[in-house]
Amino acid sequence: MRGMLNSTFDEVLSISWPTLFIAIVLVATIRIGYLIKHQEEFVFYREMLYLFFMLYILCLFQLVTKDDLNAISSNNYTLFKEMFRYKIGSRLFFRNIIGNVLMFIPYGFFASYYINIKKPLTAFLIIAMASISIEVTQLIIGRVFDVDDILLNIFGGMIGYVLFTIIDRVSNLLPKVFRSKIFLNIVTTIVLILGLFFIIWR
Repeated sequence: MRGMLNSTFDEVLSISWPTLFIAIVLVATIRIGYLIKHQEEFVFYREMLYLFFMLYILCLFQLVTKDDLNAISSNNYTLFKEMFRYKIGSRLFFRNIIGNVLMFIPYGFFASYYINIKKPLTAFLIIAMASISIEVTQLIIGRVFDVDDILLNIFGGMIGYVLFTIIDRVSNLLPKVFRSKIFLNIVTTIVLILGLFFIIWR
């Protein structure tokens, strides 16, 4: 599974890095200019979360709209038909089942954080709308529509929502020092550094 995830990461990075680089420069410039002009406080961890959300959306867009030369399936409108077609543990199982779940966990988390979603139904509707729009777009542009992908995406998105809910509740129980902007900025900086090391030296 690790090799499959690394392969997928390399694939996404190889097709997305030009878009990501340009997006980071443009968004950072506009955002910093906005903060300076309006004399608003720059909170590093918060700005990084918003930036990561935008970059994730760009990567998701490129991943689900690029031509899939390895596609072997036809459109599927029957629930669970494709899901149970793959042998558990096989490459296609990790790519099509686990991959569709993992792909939407960040969306569920970021959307919940950004909107501060408290109700599961609200999270479900927002996640479902995103997944359905992706599958319908894939059908229109000639890629494969799979109703099972919608179910798997929603499941992954709801995992992200649950993670947000847990972190949100736990953070309210922590001492103030662990919820302070300084502490969260330090944690964000460490995560960024570790992420760069992972990308460069893995």
